[in-house]
Amino acid sequence: MKSAVKSFFIFLPLIALFTFLCLYITERADVLRIADQRLVTSFQRDGRELVLDWEPLKYPCSYEVKTVARSSGMILGAPDYHQFDDEHVAGNSYRVPSTAIPMYYAISARGIFGRTFDAADSIANPNFPSPPAPVPIFRYDASNPASLMPFLVWHVVPDAVCYEVEILSAPPEIEGGISLSKLNHLFSTQMIFTNGWQADLRPFQNQRALYWRARALGFHHEPIGEFCKAEPIVIDLSRPMPTCPLVNNFDQMPNFEQPLYPVYSWIPFNQPKLHYEVELLNHPPTIEHDVMPSSDSLWRQSGLDTASLYDEYGRPFAGPYYWRVRALDENNNPVGTWSDSEQFIVKDHIGGVDVAIFGDSISHGGGAVSYPPCALEYSYATYLDFPTVNLSRSGDTSHTSLDRFENDVLPFKPKNLIILTGTNSLRAQEIKAEDVIEDIGRLSRMCELNGIRPIFLTLMPINPTNISSVFGTPTDPNWRQKLETINAYIRQQRYFIDLEPHFYDVKKMQLDDRLSVDGLHPDIKGKMMMAELINQHKELFAP
Repeated sequence: MKSAVKSFFIFLPLIALFTFLCLYITERADVLRIADQRLVTSFQRDGRELVLDWEPLKYPCSYEVKTVARSSGMILGAPDYHQFDDEHVAGNSYRVPSTAIPMYYAISARGIFGRTFDAADSIANPNFPSPPAPVPIFRYDASNPASLMPFLVWHVVPDAVCYEVEILSAPPEIEGGISLSKLNHLFSTQMIFTNGWQADLRPFQNQRALYWRARALGFHHEPIGEFCKAEPIVIDLSRPMPTCPLVNNFDQMPNFEQPLYPVYSWIPFNQPKLHYEVELLNHPPTIEHDVMPSSDSLWRQSGLDTASLYDEYGRPFAGPYYWRVRALDENNNPVGTWSDSEQFIVKDHIGGVDVAIFGDSISHGGGAVSYPPCALEYSYATYLDFPTVNLSRSGDTSHTSLDRFENDVLPFKPKNLIILTGTNSLRAQEIKAEDVIEDIGRLSRMCELNGIRPIFLTLMPINPTNISSVFGTPTDPNWRQKLETINAYIRQQRYFIDLEPHFYDVKKMQLDDRLSVDGLHPDIKGKMMMAELINQHKELFAP
């Protein structure tokens, strides 16, 4: 017995070496033809989240999941895809980060000795079907019945300005499509400007069955895609109605980071004559869902009957922040309670940053009329190949950008500052091109005095007709001459990137309305184009 054990230990290194060689040859020669195998994948829903599962390959592997989105397709030489994430996964599942644009997931397998196998074709996120249709997030079935005023929430449809919701007594005659049901229609509204709506089902509580469906609309209420499949609503009359607005954090882009000037977004009550108040804290509320404001809040501000509120102050200090929202009536009395508190974290930039963004609302973010800057799919910073800090502020003219330079830029000590300001000055008849040029010159000198490389972006054209339709404001009829004069000056700067030529309509007269619903702020494709042009000029940036 002892001799057998001794022999085993003598041959153990040879056995290990033989096993090692077999595995090495198997992997390097691809004896098992792993390169020809395709992963069998599927998506599972776990509450609000998606989980991507796959059957593991028949060989010891780890897995890598790349998350990418299609580029604009409008800029010559730009890559076809922009990569957002690259995560190594030990098992055979991946919890998909939230997103507000169609994403694709490419899975590759890595063997014991480092060989990589492309194990799957790109897999599309199912929350963005084709043709476009909202995908419900909340479902009210027998296991999760609704109150008489439930929030109906769905994944965003990119570039949708508003949505239409239809309440039905039974599924429609034909699922999908763009027409309301003729036989089972109970109610519909097109006045929904977020990816959610509080339904008032009290008039229909005696119906034997209820269903709902939604579709996306453009500015003129033209359909963007189709209705989603009708969803049943099971009602429990004893279930309490919601007591607070719903924080809208459902489709944040990966690695969400608020700009210096935060914007807060929610799904409001379905009740007239309400307005909303936001409270900001540097700690969680002492009591969640209470009625009274906190005694130590950093800031409280009430706004109009909207679904978002812009912070009037920059938030440069590192650390966690918490915000919540409540409804107020005409007499400023609270209606219900505060919402759930939502956290965002400001990173520590005390050592300085490589690149910062500075300008007005085009750089701050937002677009398609209804999306504020916290919807980062409408921020060109989202599609850059390098990290940035967004120091922009909506509403800036070139002069107000100049006025806040010292307070908002210098504390971050950026090596490079991407500057786009002056578009609001184009619109204002009382502001001359020479005024903007003087402001840009002073910005350039202040950057140089503080060791910052200013990289100016030329102003893009605007579309006065769309601006008038959306905002109801006139545009200086001489905007085009002002644009040409200002951009001629910007092109004389040492560091600049020329955006202007890429954003005209086919007549080369004004901003292409396919790139901007409101005639001022580029929408998703336009923001992608801005980033792709900047990515092509990385040689301008100081290391």
